[in-house]
Amino acid sequence: MAGGQLNVLTTLDQAKTQWYHFMAIVIAGMGFFTDAYDLFCIALVTKLLGRIYYSDPTSKDPGSLPPNVSAAVTGVALCGTLAGQLFFGWLGDKLGRKSVYGFTLILMVLCSVASGLSFGHTPKGVIATLCFFRFWLGFGIGGDYPLSATIMSEYANKKTRGAFIAAVFAMQGFGILFGTIVALAVSAAFRNAFPAPPYFVDAQASLVPEADYVWRVILMFGTVPAALTYYWRMKMPETARYTALIARNTKQATADMAKVLKKEIEKEDEQVERQVVGADTWGLFSAQFLRRHGLHLLATSSTWFLLDIAFYSQNLFQKDIFTKVGWIPPARTMNAIEEVYRISRAQALIALCGTIPGYWFTVGLIDIVGRFWIQIMGFFMMTVFMLALGVPYEHWTKASNHTGFVVLYGLTFFFANFGPNSTTFIVPAEIFPARLRSTCHGISAAAGKAGAIIGAFGFLYAAQDPKKPDHGYSPGIGIRNTLFVLAGTNFLGMLMSVFVPESKGMSLEEISKENVDDEAEAEV
Repeated sequence: MAGGQLNVLTTLDQAKTQWYHFMAIVIAGMGFFTDAYDLFCIALVTKLLGRIYYSDPTSKDPGSLPPNVSAAVTGVALCGTLAGQLFFGWLGDKLGRKSVYGFTLILMVLCSVASGLSFGHTPKGVIATLCFFRFWLGFGIGGDYPLSATIMSEYANKKTRGAFIAAVFAMQGFGILFGTIVALAVSAAFRNAFPAPPYFVDAQASLVPEADYVWRVILMFGTVPAALTYYWRMKMPETARYTALIARNTKQATADMAKVLKKEIEKEDEQVERQVVGADTWGLFSAQFLRRHGLHLLATSSTWFLLDIAFYSQNLFQKDIFTKVGWIPPARTMNAIEEVYRISRAQALIALCGTIPGYWFTVGLIDIVGRFWIQIMGFFMMTVFMLALGVPYEHWTKASNHTGFVVLYGLTFFFANFGPNSTTFIVPAEIFPARLRSTCHGISAAAGKAGAIIGAFGFLYAAQDPKKPDHGYSPGIGIRNTLFVLAGTNFLGMLMSVFVPESKGMSLEEISKENVDDEAEAEV
């Protein structure tokens, strides 16, 4: 027998778009803004960290982070994020979305500031402290993924739910752009205040002592917008679906949503309430879950995993790719702060022209085209552009063709964001039952971060030139062959997307078959 639908949930599904929807997008979105800023701003300063803590003035090239240190600094936050997604995803289903939501924000703000204040008498001490705080920063960021997605999906109406969740995730693009703008402003200010010659002119003078403040200011600055939204996070009521379906308090859910929607909500029919509230009790490791949602969880986890291998390797190592194709000058021709400025400028251009537009195309079209086709199309186009970069790679390394390389490279970001980078975040927040929604989103997101860790660590070594690897690295397969590997992961992602269900225009209970027993499901 199929369970009915509570009046409060029907009212939410049919609600017109109004002010509280936009407030929820901003409150949840600012967390994502900070998440993206904190995860990706490290890529802007790793070259500077190498110069400050690992420079040898007698060498013809500036210092760089040793391979193991570079991998740790870049990847440790991703490890924390993976752990946080699993832990807070589970906690969000046990204690409630709202109760955990404030804690993740506090953790992010504190650890972001602490990262910038990393201390030590030796380079090893500074880097160890930085890695410690960035792990816990990642842990807090991890909690934001399942909680923000679940809160937005449970607040939204069914007609525009995809656009609302996508808009929360799209704040990631602004976070990445804001990171590059902060880095540009800080490096430009320090460059003008403390002029220095290029490294090849005077190795010692090219690194002014004040450069140590540059990376610290950049790492800390992203906390400001997130901290401003803490009060509003605490003022948000718990989602009606958690309160009614998991906490089993339909009166409280109705009162909360009546206040939010500013309208009277009809009292619940007692028979429907008995049918719906707490009707299903099976858990994540049950035969029922495996039968109904096992393939869905495999599909959402595997597609996110395959996407993030490519997405994070591209995002975290843009600077290396740009240097190798000659878009950023050789490090020895610049001073330390100038290099931060050049890297930030290049990444700002990619964020502005490729990353951000892709997110907002998804916001505009996801409830028209649907999640399934956007994801398939995105993976396909990413595969095409990776091959377009990889096949004639030697052609792109010539000075006259750098612009073409950057355009194609930017298009891979556009179709990642107008594609699987957005949809892999949205779908797990819609297709699982309320009591497991946050947990399953956390599992899917953690699979994505496992892919990101492979992308971050793997790309670092794989992209090394087979004949002339960077100092301290073993020969790799080169950027060209790495692009082919990434094209392969994107193609696999496209194949696995076939198993992701479409959720456009349906209520969350209809998609997840919430409170539909096995006999009723078989009849359907």
